Amino acid sequence: MNSNEEHLPVQIGTRRIIMQKYSEMTREQLLVLKKELEQQYADIKAQGLALDMSRGKPAADQLDLSMEMMDVLRSDTDLKCETGVDCRNYGVIDGIPEAKRLLGEISEVDPEHIIIYGNSSLNVMFDTVARSFTHGVMGNTPWCKLDKVKFLCPVPGYDRHFKVTEFFGIEMINIPMSPEGPDMDLVEKYVSEDPAVKGIWCVPKYSNPQGYTYSEETVKRFAALKPAAPDFRIYWDNAYSVHHLYDEPEKQDFLLEILEECAKAGNPDMVYKFTSTSKISFPGSGIAAVAASKANLDDFRKYMTVQTIGHDKLNQLRHVRFFKNLDGIHAHMSKHASILRPKFEMVENTLEKELGGLGIGEWTNPKGGYFISFDAMEGCAKKIVAMAKEAGVVMTGAGATYPYGKDPKDSNIRIAPSFPPTDELEKAAQVFVTCVKLASVEKLLAQ
Repeated sequence: MNSNEEHLPVQIGTRRIIMQKYSEMTREQLLVLKKELEQQYADIKAQGLALDMSRGKPAADQLDLSMEMMDVLRSDTDLKCETGVDCRNYGVIDGIPEAKRLLGEISEVDPEHIIIYGNSSLNVMFDTVARSFTHGVMGNTPWCKLDKVKFLCPVPGYDRHFKVTEFFGIEMINIPMSPEGPDMDLVEKYVSEDPAVKGIWCVPKYSNPQGYTYSEETVKRFAALKPAAPDFRIYWDNAYSVHHLYDEPEKQDFLLEILEECAKAGNPDMVYKFTSTSKISFPGSGIAAVAASKANLDDFRKYMTVQTIGHDKLNQLRHVRFFKNLDGIHAHMSKHASILRPKFEMVENTLEKELGGLGIGEWTNPKGGYFISFDAMEGCAKKIVAMAKEAGVVMTGAGATYPYGKDPKDSNIRIAPSFPPTDELEKAAQVFVTCVKLASVEKLLAQ
């Protein structure tokens, strides 16, 4: 997190001046600045912009990287998997072997610990929560028969996780995040003391939205949890495991493998590890997987035999023949990085240039993933997002990164640099910093 607490020198013409914190300005200075910013904002609105920085979607040129996948399977292609099963037909309900092997490599587990699903890991997470309600987890009491069900929610976090648990009426408990991961003192306390706590949402690598990666100590503390509830599960959504922004290993984050650590700690059944190729190949046309212990997977399979006659094996085959193996995945993701990296760096440089030293915002500088997390002055996030929208830039709603859409400090804003073309992103970033400045000045003047 860039703290922006220093006074930073900047060059203006031939003069070198010191950026002054807004909080140290006199009321008269703030009023002058407010007038200047209002004019800048009016000039921006007059441009009639229509820019979208709201969701972490791959850009069109990223999607183009996988277009050759569309040519892998043709009408004259051998459509049998390596065991001879015709992928056009029924069978192999939990995934063809070569797809298990590929997704196992991405997930850092052996293929026997993998089940392949359809196109969406979020769908698998929803179904897992739903089955826990209707039939329980590995023979435990169905959640629908309990008076209270609770989930721990590291914040800021992924809005769609919170939507799932909110949909089922699960009580969500905020757990603060740090660069090391969730506050493990709080996690350990809740998990060990309250049997109503049945799960925790985790995006452990390049987290959404901060881009943090859990430390080795954090992963080991997760693995060593002593839950009061025998059906407590860690929902380990490793969505960005191969989504580095830099090719150099020293510029990439490392995440300890959770299933192995849980097994070492005597808790082999405590984690569900989810992944997908949604941002590797095509969103909506990828393949998803869950990695877990044999006991957990056997529990999953019981429901799968009722739920489906089989997921899309042709798509599994297509992915395997296109990517081939983990080296193929890494080579492909390096191409993604070459598109994403300049966008992230441009946004980070704009934030530093325009807001550094002003004391009105902090932001993360992630090494991977899809987001930058920005913390404005308390009470300003909703106003900044609304101002940006009025100026023609749509952003993720303020509060979306918290359960129930309620950020207690109204300060966190998720910046999604991936989708807009670079020229549009540059304009959007300029709009954003102008809105941050104006909202901050107005807050200070109102105090």
